[in-house]
Amino acid sequence: MSVASAGEQTPTASTGLQRDVVFSDYSPLSRSAELMRRMLTPLTVRRIQQSHESENLREQAIVLADEKFALYVPATAPLEGYALLVYVPPWEEAVVPKSWTQAFDRHGMIFVTAANSGNAAKILDRREPLALLAAENVMRRYRVDPKRVYVGGFSGGSRVAQRIALAYPDVFHGALLNAGSDTLGDATHPLPPADLFARFQQSTRLVYLTNKQDSLHVSMDLASRHSMEEWCVFDVRNENAPWAGHDAPDAITLGHALGMLDAHENVDAAKLSACRARVVGEMARQLDTIDELLVKGRREEAQKRLYDADARYGGLAAPRSTALQSRIDSGG
Repeated sequence: MSVASAGEQTPTASTGLQRDVVFSDYSPLSRSAELMRRMLTPLTVRRIQQSHESENLREQAIVLADEKFALYVPATAPLEGYALLVYVPPWEEAVVPKSWTQAFDRHGMIFVTAANSGNAAKILDRREPLALLAAENVMRRYRVDPKRVYVGGFSGGSRVAQRIALAYPDVFHGALLNAGSDTLGDATHPLPPADLFARFQQSTRLVYLTNKQDSLHVSMDLASRHSMEEWCVFDVRNENAPWAGHDAPDAITLGHALGMLDAHENVDAAKLSACRARVVGEMARQLDTIDELLVKGRREEAQKRLYDADARYGGLAAPRSTALQSRIDSGG
């Protein structure tokens, strides 16, 4: 991702509310192959490559000339540069809720969201690359503080934002999860490659924001937070607004949540190290068992266990998981 220099924003950059914005700059991070590497399990990527499905993939899934974005830019930028919130909506329109702009002004935060990126849109082909391209283009046009680049969303959009934050901790340093979250460690929500996951654990701030009367999503948040702790993600904050159901926040609640995004907590190094060692040990034992099954010629059982390990550990298990799959494919 590109960041405008420490000087002024680009001369053509406007402030205030902007609708039907068309962007033009692509990023290598939004390439289809890179999205698959970060968002899918290693064995899933391997199967796609072997089936030649990848030959039909465009280098970039999005044609930016056909896309529209809504953008809000406060008139005054903080000395260190703007903060940025890339928003994944559950609805189709690219809108900036009018009452929210006062919160963005207080926090010196740019807000950007894409049209046709709602719950009906494909996740890997549209919602995720649109968010990445929104970040790329805003950061090219405005002076943005890279430490305050966040992704967020509401309901189904929040669940997509969680996936993006997990896979792109080198871009987004926090996620606002508003009434939508998931547990980690399955084929739908796989862990990224080990270096990216280590960065997510170390430097990503998660803020869960759900109304107390929204009981379904309060329960989902609870399960998600427990999952984060299991996977050694500790910089987490939970906030429940007391007065509404499954609704997007008002300006005051949103502003409070944005403040929490900035309030990173230092992760206890010893606690993180011990937790990581536990995860690595559990994973190694599972992969050792698969290795032993192959030695004994029990390929069918080995394959089943490898699929399970690939779903649970995702990129953490590579390259050992892909090497075990090669042995299975070659007969031992």
